[in-house]
Amino acid sequence: MTETRTGTASTIAVEAKDLYKAFGRRPKEIVRKLKDGASRDEVASQGTAAVIDASFQVASGEIFVVMGLSGSGKSTLIRMLNGLLPPTSGTVSIMGTPISGIPAKELREVRKRNVSMVFQHFALLPHRTVLDNAAYGLEVQGVGLAERRERALAIIARVGLAGWEDKLPSELSGGMQQRVGLARALASDTDILLMDEAFSALDPLIRREMQEQLVELQAELGKTIIFITHDLNEAMFLGDRIAVMRDGRIMQVGTPDDILTDPANDYVAQFVQDVDRARVLTAAGVMEPAKAVVSASAGPRAALRVMRDLQTSAAFVVGNGRTLVGVVRDNDVMKQVKRGEADLMSVVVNDVATTNPEAHLSDLFELSVESALPVAVVDDRQRLLGVIPRITLLAALGNVSAVTGEMAVIEPPSTIPVDVITQTLLATADAEEAFATTEGGTR
Repeated sequence: MTETRTGTASTIAVEAKDLYKAFGRRPKEIVRKLKDGASRDEVASQGTAAVIDASFQVASGEIFVVMGLSGSGKSTLIRMLNGLLPPTSGTVSIMGTPISGIPAKELREVRKRNVSMVFQHFALLPHRTVLDNAAYGLEVQGVGLAERRERALAIIARVGLAGWEDKLPSELSGGMQQRVGLARALASDTDILLMDEAFSALDPLIRREMQEQLVELQAELGKTIIFITHDLNEAMFLGDRIAVMRDGRIMQVGTPDDILTDPANDYVAQFVQDVDRARVLTAAGVMEPAKAVVSASAGPRAALRVMRDLQTSAAFVVGNGRTLVGVVRDNDVMKQVKRGEADLMSVVVNDVATTNPEAHLSDLFELSVESALPVAVVDDRQRLLGVIPRITLLAALGNVSAVTGEMAVIEPPSTIPVDVITQTLLATADAEEAFATTEGGTR
């Protein structure tokens, strides 16, 4: 089991295990030498080693991006995943069914049932309308005319082409033609979409629109998508996980955060050095543990001690299950302690800047500037997961550490001297509390 974009456990949709693909007169001999330790260059005289020892799993509902420059082997790899190219060695399984070496008829059934493909150059039938192109996969599956037209019309509307059903491909822009190709794949209602450089022929603005629409459709329909691209920013935007390929080999598989912050080698590090980190890194990837935290039931004295010990002027207040309630300030809590009050909630304020774990850092700049406190990271149940101080946000963008050893990043700094807080606690404490705050019994 693994995790999808939505965070729920999922089964394996596609598995590649020890995949090799060699072209030449004796491809198995090339693979044997590669397995014995020969390099790609050393077997070049015998042929081309297009894919070398590729292994990975793709979860149901995941967008898995294979990224690499021209000649890296990514397009050869995707063609092995649906059986268009047989592996020289290794296996491919689709929804638990091995497809390597199975009879052609069985392979066609697996494709019709489980796999659709979206090509770079649209591959539309020029003399068929948008509707007929979108319904073509259903026609191949043997779906009746009325049903396939109904299903195709619904998908055409979903991809933003309502009203264009009777147009021919030649009457559409490049972006619209690619939407038809996407509609055809979605209308087939297969589990898996394979997309080979599907947006690379589009203008930048249209390309971005298609990327955003693909993410929205995947979230709505829950399809498993394997997306091939040479564009790093596209990979970082789309991928739940990314496989970086070079010279036929997979260099690293990981989340965009993993690849950006912990590259496996110098090649990957150089590959990602010019990425806009603010649009890739997420709040969950850079947040710090929340140190200045107090329970709503703990009372003013406990809150004041926390702020004194951490030398901060504010503390987050949490309820049951670490649900974020709000924040308290040292001056307000100090007044409560002096008055002998016991209800911390009476001075809790709710003006806390919050974000979700999936938010990109580019979405946090305004929140961080406008808030005197670190931005609080909360889940969908409003549980406090961590905080992002300004220094952490800036450090993440510069790829440097904001924390040294066990030193926590604390914001904002205390406005009341430590000795004044300690004297106030002593002056208002009963005998037991007075002992707890002396040098010998400091908590």
